[in-house]
Amino acid sequence: MYDIAIIGAGVIGGLIARALSKYDLKICILEKENDVAMGATKANSAIVHAGFDAKEGSLKAQLNVKGSKMMPEVCRELGVHYKNNGSLVIGFDDEDRATINTLLQRGIKNQVEGLKILEKDELKALEPNISDSVSCALYAPTGAIVCPYDLTIAAIGNAMDNGAELKCNFEVTGIKRDDNDYEIFSRNDSIKAKYVINCAGLYSDEIAKMVGDNSFNVHARRGEYILLDKEAGNLVSHTIFRTPSKMGKGILVTPTVHGNLLLGPTSVDIDDKENKSTTQGGFEDIIENAKQNVVAVPIGKTITSFCGLRAVGSTGDFIINSPKQNFINVAGIESPGLSASPAIAEYVVNLLKENGLELKENSTYNPCRESAHAFCDATIEEKNKMIKNNPAYGRIVCRCEGITEGEILAAIHRNPKARDLDGIKRRTRAQMGRCQGGFCGPYITEILSRELCVPFDEITKFGGESKINLCQTKGGKSQ
Repeated sequence: MYDIAIIGAGVIGGLIARALSKYDLKICILEKENDVAMGATKANSAIVHAGFDAKEGSLKAQLNVKGSKMMPEVCRELGVHYKNNGSLVIGFDDEDRATINTLLQRGIKNQVEGLKILEKDELKALEPNISDSVSCALYAPTGAIVCPYDLTIAAIGNAMDNGAELKCNFEVTGIKRDDNDYEIFSRNDSIKAKYVINCAGLYSDEIAKMVGDNSFNVHARRGEYILLDKEAGNLVSHTIFRTPSKMGKGILVTPTVHGNLLLGPTSVDIDDKENKSTTQGGFEDIIENAKQNVVAVPIGKTITSFCGLRAVGSTGDFIINSPKQNFINVAGIESPGLSASPAIAEYVVNLLKENGLELKENSTYNPCRESAHAFCDATIEEKNKMIKNNPAYGRIVCRCEGITEGEILAAIHRNPKARDLDGIKRRTRAQMGRCQGGFCGPYITEILSRELCVPFDEITKFGGESKINLCQTKGGKSQ
């Protein structure tokens, strides 16, 4: 019997699990995929929004601003890269200027610090590559960037190090209330818990319906992205937004915390909650709009593209409530969900208190975790010391990103443990460079096979049937 079951191992479920691991509770995180951070968390804009966009008085506004302020300390404790690079909402005409003035006033009401409007000369001095057609911009110095899957992996790993359990490949098929407890079923297993927290993203409405709550629906909003090589990473230093519409904040141009340049997303509502396909039309839209925002966008430096699905709730705001005794919904967490995530976690802890959960402090709780990128970020002297202690750190596996066998081994054996190629990618950045795993992929597969004691041809890209080796050649190697 668990005290708490959290359904969904994205950034929201992960930070809630970490917040609850401060207390003497038996916690279980349930995830339908082969790894954590596999839903909206792994494919979004990676922006910590300042908080000027959300409607004043809404949960989005309150939790965005609070979460944004909490994020630097959370990232410091978890060893996650965070960069306070600031953001700009650019305008081209009088209509855009009116929208920017509205955002300024809204941001002031939301208590966002440091907001101001920049005119063209000030803006060009700050960002020389901004389009000459831009006339003004809203400057938000508290805007920032973070890696969402780094944050999630670290938060869940920290929760597990403090006693929480993680069950992957546990797709919830039913929930039954028995006396004061819940039993949660998958196809092959079940667990019992006193409290259930529904963080199931796109499927949170379906989980809610399992306990008789039909008060909201969630649909998918598809967003396509283009990622450019690190050679393009210095084109801009701030996150560049267009003035927002009802469909979102438009095509942005932003550096990433790892030095790449990100363009996107598109914004298209769809019915299929699994359709993550990219489209020619989507790429054309991204490229056209990015070039309107910033001059000399080097599209030829593209190294990959991807699509993410946002969970858009039917209420227009975050859905965080308790429709049934000891059952909490955390649903419709679209943008600015990443920015708000630390504050959402705190909000849910308080909601659990109101539901009668007794919170006794975990005397062994440790909020800190060593960075997954400790070797990459180390000095030459520190690296040499690490190599001396563990020679695996002296063997480069991913030449594009400079990732070593030691880092890959750590990803396999450290909570939450990587079990497939994409799991290694998200934890170490191996396979994220120019060749996209073309050279290092087979070597990483061999390491996974050896460390997990699994046949080479059973290693997958992201779990399930995503096998990458089809048959054995006459030379004895799987292909």
